Amino acid sequence: MEANILIFKFLFIFFLYFLIYYINQNQIIILGEAKVIDGDTIHINNNKIRLHGIDAPELNQNCIYKEKNWECGRDSKKYLLNLTNSNQVKCKVIGIDRYKRFIATCFIDHVNINKMMVKEGWAIAYRYYSKDYVDEEFIAKKNKVGIWKGKFEEPYIHRKKNK
Repeated sequence: MEANILIFKFLFIFFLYFLIYYINQNQIIILGEAKVIDGDTIHINNNKIRLHGIDAPELNQNCIYKEKNWECGRDSKKYLLNLTNSNQVKCKVIGIDRYKRFIATCFIDHVNINKMMVKEGWAIAYRYYSKDYVDEEFIAKKNKVGIWKGKFEEPYIHRKKNK
């Protein structure tokens, strides 16, 4: 009886290992030069990619800085443009959203673009979908960088109000 349980445990562990290996080997990777659409969306070739776990101001969104309107949505896009700057971008796909865009974590070399957008204050951690970049948001807020240097409406609230 104990031998059967031991064999079952071994087979179960082997199956889990094989499953994890299979999933990792079949992960979708999208590689190429990124066309920046806004602060959290890029296109690589014909692939539309939404950066996982972040929410950047909309292109038409304004923030307030020193009591004046400031085009923070455009500046968020500019930061992502400078970050990608004709470099090879590698995106690891996590899923697909309702708009049929790939949801991905993207990198230039080993630099996580999603993380940089939040850490430098050009996007917020999109807590509704992920808590991956909450620490980076805290750093940006503390350092008053990017959109955190002024006042802003959270991007998802801005979208909801302007439908």
